[in-house]
Amino acid sequence: LNPAVAEYSVQVTYLQLLLELPWNDCTKDNLDLKQAREQLDHDHFGLEEVKERLLEHLAVIKLKGDLKSPILCLYGPPGVGKTSLGKSVAAALGRKFGRIALGGLHDEAEIRGHRRTYIGAMPGRIVQTIKRCGSSNPVIILDEVDKISVSNHGDPSSALLEVLDPEQNTTFHDNYLDTEYDLSKVLFIATANNVGNINPALRDRMEMINIPGYILEDKIQIALHHLLSKQREAHGIKEQELILTPQIVEQIIAGYTRESGVRSLDKHIAKLARSRAKQIASEEAFAPELGAKEVEKILGKPKFLNEEYEVGGIVGVVTGLAWTEVGGDILYIESVLTPGKGRLSLTGNLGDVMKESATIAFEWVKAHCTELGIDPEKFEKYDLNIHVPEGAIPKDGPSAGITMVTSIVSTYTGRKVRDRIAMTGETTLRGRVTPVGGIKEKILAAKRAGITTLLLPEENRKDIEEIKPDYIRGLTFHYVRTNDDVLQLALEPQAQQ
Repeated sequence: LNPAVAEYSVQVTYLQLLLELPWNDCTKDNLDLKQAREQLDHDHFGLEEVKERLLEHLAVIKLKGDLKSPILCLYGPPGVGKTSLGKSVAAALGRKFGRIALGGLHDEAEIRGHRRTYIGAMPGRIVQTIKRCGSSNPVIILDEVDKISVSNHGDPSSALLEVLDPEQNTTFHDNYLDTEYDLSKVLFIATANNVGNINPALRDRMEMINIPGYILEDKIQIALHHLLSKQREAHGIKEQELILTPQIVEQIIAGYTRESGVRSLDKHIAKLARSRAKQIASEEAFAPELGAKEVEKILGKPKFLNEEYEVGGIVGVVTGLAWTEVGGDILYIESVLTPGKGRLSLTGNLGDVMKESATIAFEWVKAHCTELGIDPEKFEKYDLNIHVPEGAIPKDGPSAGITMVTSIVSTYTGRKVRDRIAMTGETTLRGRVTPVGGIKEKILAAKRAGITTLLLPEENRKDIEEIKPDYIRGLTFHYVRTNDDVLQLALEPQAQQ
């Protein structure tokens, strides 16, 4: 071609890409399982299920020599180490590492590439990442796969269907390349916060691995062995110049962070490191070990106090458990009677599902008032208001049914709610308790709040059996089938005089 022709540069860049792509170049996998395990343990504390799954994958490659790489999807709250786990997987396998951020992606061509007829056409992100890695078997992290958006430029999550199907991705078609590329050797690891936002067909192609939040003991170990050394290095502080004891770390976690992951904890340790760096640079005298008073001086007064969770023994106030995108949380449901004509009013920024739960709960209590010892005339003389505090925060979800039933019955009968008890579960008009999701996150939230007794639907018993014993130590579980079971366990028998 004449270099002056417009197509010249298009063809040259196309041919360069074809030559630079690592068609058959693969890095050799490190098949020493013991060494791989040590690498994973060194980089991450806990996360046993994920580590086991990756070691199984390695073992099969070692025995068979070849394996269509699985597509793993790590999902869980922010700050639990999903993305960083990908890096240590690549290091453990001895593979190249690439990362594709999918948050806010709305153009299908970002995945599949543009056709070469367009000006400024480029290959898709997948092909670009493989070219950058320089091998056909890298570990590629697909970050925030639940935050892809649909626009008039197509649906990128549908374009990912071919990439993330081990049966199809041997012949992945990129529009720019216009020829097939084998992606079966690539180990794709997707990360997500909320599984509900992932395209169902895409979710079906991936192996879902839940990474729940960490308990207090885990966070202390992570802070002492990972975060502290990282912040010392980032701030130019020697090991003997900043020392934190487990008690001080516990004080920081309990007083300043309320999260499932460790991102906020990391920021607070960074704040302590900056304060120490300033002391060193100013040549002030200091004790290497930080004391409780010094921590409070640097970080300010504790933001969270456990006293906030002391609501036991009050009529009409019940503690429920909720699942949120940042892990589990506890919420209070209050109800009160006011003179009126039997109307039901709901406050606290509730979504449609919670409003329906409240209506079902109220109707069930009215239908069973004689068995519950409630005077039917009360329904005609009083209005009932159900309130979920913190009205600025929208709340929705199908797990507050039994909590509302307990609150309503407690208000009408004057029976107190037992101390340090929390519950989750949906109810039907027949009074049957139905199962809910997010059990692991909810249990961590209850433990953080100092709750000791939990009421769960009978059908959620299997979820508890899958949880490590360390997570549920100190908690008592009661499994309920009907609203009557709930009331028997949650309310004190004697009505308030």
